[in-house]
Amino acid sequence: MPEDELTALLTLNRIEGLGCTGAKYLYEQLGSAQEIFRRRDHLKDLIPGIDTHTIDALCASGYDSFIREELEFIEKHGIRCITLSDPDYPARMRDCSDAPLVLFSLGNVNYNATRTVGIVGTRKATDYGRRMCRSFVKELHQLCPDVTVVSGLAYGIDIESHKASLEEGIPTLAVLAHGLDMIYPHSHRPIAKQMLGDGGLVTEFQTRTAPLAWNFVRRNRIIAGLSDAVVVVESAAKSGSLITAEIAGSYNRECFAFPGSVGDPYSVGCNELIRDNRASLITSAFDFVTAMNWNDRDRKRDAIQKELFPDLSKEEETVYKRIKLKAQGVHISTLMTELNIPFPHLSTLLFSLEMKGLIKQTPGSLCKPC
Repeated sequence: MPEDELTALLTLNRIEGLGCTGAKYLYEQLGSAQEIFRRRDHLKDLIPGIDTHTIDALCASGYDSFIREELEFIEKHGIRCITLSDPDYPARMRDCSDAPLVLFSLGNVNYNATRTVGIVGTRKATDYGRRMCRSFVKELHQLCPDVTVVSGLAYGIDIESHKASLEEGIPTLAVLAHGLDMIYPHSHRPIAKQMLGDGGLVTEFQTRTAPLAWNFVRRNRIIAGLSDAVVVVESAAKSGSLITAEIAGSYNRECFAFPGSVGDPYSVGCNELIRDNRASLITSAFDFVTAMNWNDRDRKRDAIQKELFPDLSKEEETVYKRIKLKAQGVHISTLMTELNIPFPHLSTLLFSLEMKGLIKQTPGSLCKPC
C-alpha cells in the first residue's frame, strides 16, 4: 500500500493497460489514488465490470524501487508535481475525460493564465510557415499582452513558436512526450532551458520514458487541453498537428488554420481543415483575436454592460460567483451538478447573466466570465 498520495499516483501511472481515462475514472469514483489501492480487493463490488487485469495489476508489487528513484529525481531537480486535486492544476484540462492524474512541471508558468493559445504545425516548416508563425506571435503579443503560448518543442513550427514567444517576452510552455530527465530533440535543449525563466516544460510521463511515436499523440491532447484555442500554421495531409486539431475539437476548443497554396504539400492539412469547417481561416493575429473576442474594445463594452446591470437575484449571484472562479470557463453540466440546479432553470439564469454582460457561453456549453 503506497504510503502517501503522490506515491500512490506515481504507482498508478505505472500500471500498464489502465490508460488515462481508466485511471481518471477510478480516481473520481474513489476520491484518491490511495483509496484505489486501499480498496483494490473490493473493486469488483464497487465498480461492476472493472477489468480483472486492472485489479491484478493494482494488487501486484514490484514498483517500489522505480517509485523511490522517481521521488528522488523529483526532489533533486525541484520538479513540481501538480495533481488533479491541486488548485493549480490546469482547469482547462481538468474536465477532459482523459486528463492526467499528475503533471510534472519545471519552470515558472501559470497553467490557469487568462488566455492560452496552442500553436502547432509541421516539423518541416517552409519559409512561409516560419514567417507566418513569427508574425502571428508578434502581433498577438501586441494585441493581447497577457497571452501564453503552448507548443511541443518539436522541429519546425513548434520550436519557431517558442523562439518567437521568447523574443517577444511571452510566457511559453512546452509539452513533452517523455520524462523530464531528457530533452528531445537534444538540439532544442538551449531553448528549453531559456523557457524556464518565463514559461516552462510539462509532461505526464515519468523518467525513463522514451519519446516513442504514440507518446506524441498523448502529448498532443495536453497541448489542446491546456489551450483556449489551437492554431495550425502549416500541416501536411497526415501529421500530428492535425491530430491536435481533432482533439481540440473534441474538447470544444476553437481551432484556426493559416491557408496555403493549393498543391503545397505542407499546406494540404490546413487547407483541408478549413475546407471541412474543422478550423476557421485566419491570415493574422488580428483575425484570431477578433474571432476569440479578445480585443480591448469588446472588454470595454462588457465593462459598460456590467455597470448597466448591477442587480442580480440570489440565484444569479450564486451562479455568477461559481463561474467567476474559473476564467477559462465552467461546463454547464458541472454547474448543474455542483449547484443542484435543473437544466431548464439553469439555462434561464445563464441567459440572464449573458444579457447583463457578465458571462458568455461558448460552443460546447462552456460558460466563461466576461
